[in-house]
Amino acid sequence: MKFLGFLLGVAAAAILAVVPAAACTGITIHAQDGAVVHARTMEFGIDLQSQVLIIPRGYAISATGPGNKPGLKWKAKYAAMGMDAFGLTALADGMNEKGLAAGMFYFTGFAKYPEAAPADQAKCLAPWEVSVWILTNFESVAQVKAALPKVKVWPASLAQMGPGPLGIHYIVTDKQGNSMVVEYVDGKLHMYDDPLGVITNAPTFDWHMMNLRNYVNLSANNVPQLDLKNFSIYPTGQGSGMLGLPGDVTPPSRLIRAVAFSQAVLPSPNGEEAVMSALRLLDSFFISKGMARAYKDGKVGYDITEWMDACDLKNLKFYFSTYDNLTPKVVDMNKLDLDAKKLQRIPINSGPRFTDVTGLVK
Repeated sequence: MKFLGFLLGVAAAAILAVVPAAACTGITIHAQDGAVVHARTMEFGIDLQSQVLIIPRGYAISATGPGNKPGLKWKAKYAAMGMDAFGLTALADGMNEKGLAAGMFYFTGFAKYPEAAPADQAKCLAPWEVSVWILTNFESVAQVKAALPKVKVWPASLAQMGPGPLGIHYIVTDKQGNSMVVEYVDGKLHMYDDPLGVITNAPTFDWHMMNLRNYVNLSANNVPQLDLKNFSIYPTGQGSGMLGLPGDVTPPSRLIRAVAFSQAVLPSPNGEEAVMSALRLLDSFFISKGMARAYKDGKVGYDITEWMDACDLKNLKFYFSTYDNLTPKVVDMNKLDLDAKKLQRIPINSGPRFTDVTGLVK
């Protein structure tokens, strides 16, 4: 136990610089009827004060430019909805009416945006505004790829997140199942095809894809017995094909698990069943209070899974659950007024934490 305590102390000291930390995990599940489900967890060390934000068609949005002056301005071509943060007109994760999804994932220590010149002011976006720009303007991954080089994502700071530029990278998925990861590294834009539809955090996405080669032995199929001379060795139980699967909560380990689990899950017949599969898979990434923590100035900071969501990109339904209420809730975009004149929000911490079924005794 002394050795474990030593290791925990070393680990805590190593991550002091990244409090609040983040340990988000994103996956994609495909249904047999063509539905594509983009799903993720949101872990953070401070309360993001998230609500479901609904942005109607035609809503005017002004991005943040250098010097706290307006940057890129546009009107929403498409309605969008998803989880916001701090009451901003921003979507940490969400989808639009055309079945395009986008999400932001913490990328501290690796994200480095290009500097913005005065001539760039009118095309500037802060890092937290990229997802909402994508979702209110485009309907496919291909369109986003073509448009991203035309805007300038600059090293802006968000007051609620502390000093320094907010390091983020992004995943974008469309209803056809195409997926891409967007990163700004060393001042340059990098766009990667993401055929597995997964994402976590640092390091860079190409490193994660290379790291998968260390786990080519993993399989959902149990390993058969090994017959030796005069002796046979049998697996101890179910899951022997996944022996060696990393179980910690670091980003590289979570990405390996995200690939292993999302590829192993049995096919879902439709979007609703795919959502259930996605949410149950994400349960294995859930971080409870104290599981991942660090110390700074004598104070402890820790991540928790604040919420998880799932976007059914075919049926345009947004599902979510929270740390305090794991019962999934759904917002059906087909039932919303997408031509409303103002932003609309839905609280996410509504309803009872526990449902008393004592009265159902027979």
